[in-house]
Amino acid sequence: MSASHIYTAYDEELKYLMRRITEMGGLAEQMVADSVRALVNSDAALAQKVISDDVIMDAAEREIGDKAIITIARRQPVAADLREIIGALRIANDLERVGDLGKSNAKRVMAIQATGVPRKLARGLEHLSELALIQLKEVLDVYTTRSAEKAKSIRDRDEEIDAMYTSLFRELLTYMMEDPRNITSCTHLLFFAKNIERIGDHATNIAETIYYMATGDQPEGERPKDDLTSSFGAITE
Repeated sequence: MSASHIYTAYDEELKYLMRRITEMGGLAEQMVADSVRALVNSDAALAQKVISDDVIMDAAEREIGDKAIITIARRQPVAADLREIIGALRIANDLERVGDLGKSNAKRVMAIQATGVPRKLARGLEHLSELALIQLKEVLDVYTTRSAEKAKSIRDRDEEIDAMYTSLFRELLTYMMEDPRNITSCTHLLFFAKNIERIGDHATNIAETIYYMATGDQPEGERPKDDLTSSFGAITE
């Protein structure tokens, strides 16, 4: 087998990983957006679709993992090529987690469908999800360009989502203290909001991975954080 044929086949394998990552990213964005839309509109059918789509996400991550392992074993890549494959594995894992969080939120839509969501709280959740989805979309765009500068810029904006989440957290606690009848639905919404904040964290993880893929180094300095909920009892799931 000629060297040129080997290089062409190897290049196709790397392009395949990139294409599947892009497809996973598109589905992850759709699942998150649909889960929020299902909450705002009390749309049980749309929530169920999000839950069903998670199976596709899980299968895609396994497929990328299998392909990456075979490529490493067959080609024994080094330097930038090895970072490309390792990066694909990391990003696939983050996107699969984004899908899981979208599915979790869709399940919460089903749980609070009977009580509904106050319009003010719905707007807050929509705004938070918009910030997270913008960050996710931008980082997936950067994945195609491998711009270390843009990846670092996205990573440094993580505190915007944290600040919005902290504000919404306080507002939900206020609703719960004002009327105990709100406790059950607001608890679901607290988890819903936390899941969206974590989606922003996964987008930031992807930005750090892209920076590593492009430079071989990790971004310098601590990741900026503005999540103050731990000062009055953070919600985790």
